[in-house]
Amino acid sequence: MSVNDSGASPQRLLSPLGAVAIIVGIVIGAGIFKTPSIVAGITGDVGWALLIWVGGAIISLAGALCYAELATLYPHAGGDYHFLTRAYGKNVSFLYGWAKAMVINTGSIALLAFVFGDYMSKVISLGPYSDIYWAVVIVIVLTIINLVGIEASANIQTALTVLEVSGLVAIIVAGFGLFTAPIPSVINPPLFSSTPEFGMMGLAMVFVLLTFGGWNESAYISAELKGSLHTIVRVIVLSLLIISIIYLLVNIALFNGLGLKQLANSKAASADLLGLAFGPIGEKLLGIFVAVAALTSINATMIVGARTNFAMGKDWHGLRKMAHWESSRGTPRFAFLVQGVICLALVGFGALQSDGFETMVEFTAPVFWSFLFLVGVSLFILRAKDRKTRVFSVPLYPITPLIFCMASAYLAYSSFSYAHSKGAVLISLYVMLVGLVALLVLRLKKSFED
Repeated sequence: MSVNDSGASPQRLLSPLGAVAIIVGIVIGAGIFKTPSIVAGITGDVGWALLIWVGGAIISLAGALCYAELATLYPHAGGDYHFLTRAYGKNVSFLYGWAKAMVINTGSIALLAFVFGDYMSKVISLGPYSDIYWAVVIVIVLTIINLVGIEASANIQTALTVLEVSGLVAIIVAGFGLFTAPIPSVINPPLFSSTPEFGMMGLAMVFVLLTFGGWNESAYISAELKGSLHTIVRVIVLSLLIISIIYLLVNIALFNGLGLKQLANSKAASADLLGLAFGPIGEKLLGIFVAVAALTSINATMIVGARTNFAMGKDWHGLRKMAHWESSRGTPRFAFLVQGVICLALVGFGALQSDGFETMVEFTAPVFWSFLFLVGVSLFILRAKDRKTRVFSVPLYPITPLIFCMASAYLAYSSFSYAHSKGAVLISLYVMLVGLVALLVLRLKKSFED
């Protein structure tokens, strides 16, 4: 069999460490360097702010446990695309795959490419449009690395994740005054001395869950992970625990080093804290850490995103070129090329807007959370439809998946409201309308061929 044969399938080449690096790398992005000050400003209280971060961790873990059950029951390179196919049929899963290919993953990659471009331009300027040039360059370079194979991309991912976590460790060290110059002591109000409005706490949770976003991509590596089916459960839970601990420590460090008032009013809280602890070099280092965080998330999102394209190619004859899997490299080559072209197109689209980063947020969030809600509901549907023995069952069923579904529904509503307030909600809806047309064309083509 040729390595390019569409009959080739994913092999178990990915180590648990590489899988953890991919998940941690997707989740811990540039958001953690910005979100703590936003949450502190919204809540106005240290206790409530930390409690919301804990709540975000619990909701994310609930979702991750739902995915763990589905991933062990149906290990597949298509991830949640495959779950939706089993629960709702190929029409719904096609629209999800379309959304992943045209909006969700590619939009996230473009968004992060703009973040990387903004920070790299401060280090090495490529001219008047340096940020855009850097965004284009990094999409091309990381696509090429992923074409080399899963082992190369996983090794790069592990190294980037170590650097990224090192930046967050530097913030934690600075906040607690470890091995640094003494920071002037700050006095925070007593915990829970004031209570924000319920609506404001909901808004803070939106930002926290967005910062936790990305753990769902773990499902895409379930068919390529070395070890037993139980390994993916351990990888998912361990990844979420690492992320949650790091996020909580970063927030406590920021409150300890800057205080509630300064943190809430700061536009670059992490830079302020590193500047106090390490001097001017600390602030400059933050730019590198943020750039590395963006790189880490881009690479990890590329790894899982191309696998949706591969799964669609397996299911739809008209897209069969994307189903070519290079067994020796452990990578869907053509699916990566398609993803790279779409990402570059979205970078170009974002470059024409006033703020490429904000445009990509408005573009991706409503569709992402709507489909994530459907994945949560699919757990209930598949429990009823498929009675076969499960390797892993989500604890406290049905409470755990209900928590996940309610959180996803709320974030879908909030994302649509936010995009509508910016006059941008129609962009994603137009893309999905084109997806419906594409689905109709594929259905008609199949009927003619039959």
